[in-house]
Amino acid sequence: MRECNVNRNLKRCNCSYEPCSRKGICCECIAYHRSNGELPACYFPEDVERTYDRSIARFISLYKG
Repeated sequence: MRECNVNRNLKRCNCSYEPCSRKGICCECIAYHRSNGELPACYFPEDVERTYDRSIARFISLYKG
Protein backbone atom coordinates (compact mmCIF):
# COMPACT_ATOMS: atom_id res chain seq x y z
CA MET A 1 0.00 0.00 0.00
CA ARG A 2 1.23 3.49 -0.80
CA GLU A 3 1.54 6.08 1.91
CA CYS A 4 -0.63 9.18 1.81
CA ASN A 5 1.28 12.20 0.57
CA VAL A 6 -0.53 14.88 2.57
CA ASN A 7 1.70 17.75 1.38
CA ARG A 8 1.07 16.95 -2.29
CA ASN A 9 -2.66 16.51 -1.63
CA LEU A 10 -2.86 19.87 0.18
CA LYS A 11 -1.51 21.65 -2.91
CA ARG A 12 -4.52 20.38 -4.90
CA CYS A 13 -7.16 20.64 -2.16
CA ASN A 14 -9.71 23.40 -2.71
CA CYS A 15 -11.61 22.83 0.53
CA SER A 16 -12.36 26.21 2.08
CA TYR A 17 -13.46 24.79 5.44
CA GLU A 18 -10.45 25.81 7.54
CA PRO A 19 -10.92 23.73 10.69
CA CYS A 20 -11.21 20.54 8.61
CA SER A 21 -9.16 17.74 10.15
CA ARG A 22 -9.26 15.70 6.92
CA LYS A 23 -7.53 18.22 4.61
CA GLY A 24 -4.91 16.45 2.55
CA ILE A 25 -6.03 13.02 3.74
CA CYS A 26 -8.18 12.18 0.74
CA CYS A 27 -9.27 8.70 1.83
CA GLU A 28 -10.70 10.11 5.07
CA CYS A 29 -12.31 13.04 3.27
CA ILE A 30 -14.03 10.84 0.71
CA ALA A 31 -15.25 8.41 3.38
CA TYR A 32 -16.59 11.28 5.50
CA HIS A 33 -18.50 12.95 2.69
CA ARG A 34 -19.76 9.64 1.31
CA SER A 35 -21.22 8.78 4.72
CA ASN A 36 -23.14 12.08 4.53
CA GLY A 37 -24.40 11.55 0.98
CA GLU A 38 -22.01 14.21 -0.35
CA LEU A 39 -18.97 14.60 -2.54
CA PRO A 40 -15.73 16.23 -1.38
CA ALA A 41 -14.77 19.81 -2.30
CA CYS A 42 -12.46 18.73 -5.10
CA TYR A 43 -15.48 17.68 -7.18
CA PHE A 44 -16.75 21.27 -7.34
CA PRO A 45 -15.57 24.55 -8.84
CA GLU A 46 -14.26 26.90 -6.14
CA ASP A 47 -17.26 29.27 -6.23
CA VAL A 48 -19.70 26.40 -5.68
CA GLU A 49 -17.48 24.72 -3.08
CA ARG A 50 -17.60 27.86 -0.94
CA THR A 51 -21.40 27.44 -0.60
CA TYR A 52 -20.75 24.13 1.25
CA ASP A 53 -23.53 22.52 -0.83
CA ARG A 54 -21.61 19.38 -1.68
CA SER A 55 -24.69 17.31 -2.38
CA ILE A 56 -24.77 14.83 -5.22
CA ALA A 57 -27.80 16.67 -6.60
CA ARG A 58 -25.77 19.91 -6.78
CA PHE A 59 -22.95 18.09 -8.56
CA ILE A 60 -25.36 16.66 -11.12
CA SER A 61 -26.99 20.05 -11.69
CA LEU A 62 -23.58 21.52 -12.53
CA TYR A 63 -22.55 18.92 -15.05
CA LYS A 64 -25.68 17.54 -16.69
CA GLY A 65 -25.83 18.19 -20.38
